[in-house]
Amino acid sequence: MPNSAESPASAAGEARARSAEDPGALVIESRLRHATRSIGQVMAILRTEFPDISISKIRFLEAEGLITPQRAPSGYRRYTESDVERLRYVLSVQREHYLPLKVIREHLEQLDRGQTPLPVGGQSALAGGGSAGAGRMSNPSAGAAKQPVRLTRQELLDASGLTESALSELERTQIVATRRGTAHYGRDALTLAIAARRLAEYGIDGRHLRAFKLSADREVGLVEQAIAPYVRRAGGNRDVPSDVTQLVISFHAALVRTAMERSI
Repeated sequence: MPNSAESPASAAGEARARSAEDPGALVIESRLRHATRSIGQVMAILRTEFPDISISKIRFLEAEGLITPQRAPSGYRRYTESDVERLRYVLSVQREHYLPLKVIREHLEQLDRGQTPLPVGGQSALAGGGSAGAGRMSNPSAGAAKQPVRLTRQELLDASGLTESALSELERTQIVATRRGTAHYGRDALTLAIAARRLAEYGIDGRHLRAFKLSADREVGLVEQAIAPYVRRAGGNRDVPSDVTQLVISFHAALVRTAMERSI
């Protein structure tokens, strides 16, 4: 069984050993190497767009049936341009739209049939048609960038990696909640759930998160009080709260970054 590093030197040695038994094996190996890429080459291509890409991540997506690389006679995986595009699509919609793997798989199956994926669970489809198998995938961020996220509780758990108990705790402290008037979770709920799971890895637990929530609530109260005259003057124009919200978020993020840079 090939090791995870898939060393070119060991691959070549194994290919030569196989070719002693099968003279055509070395020819096939050579052709595959010219027409395809190794997993290391694929990682080098995708790492500029997806810094967190890893061999284990690619292996996981293969195990889930989202990509099917070829196998050289030496036993090592070889990836076509279509495989790279499929990986790029999967990683993009995971990062930008938080689609569960089940939904991504359905989208890929539709693309393989030359169809345009239909919206699933309130999610936007990929803009444009084309076959994923032929490597003609459209840019996933172009058609679905502004579409709302609408997840069931189970989809939120699957997409965020939270346990049931962890999500229940976040809901109890009102850090994560369903969208008003619905039983579904939106983009912010998913962002909070993912961040909570990852922060827990660094020892930032529910006690800290509650403190963040209280701080945010105080900030919102100050902002609402400050902008109330401008909202009334604008006749209830919702652009005022939206504009101020973005400014406050940017200001707050810059403050945190500055403070962290000074303290670390």
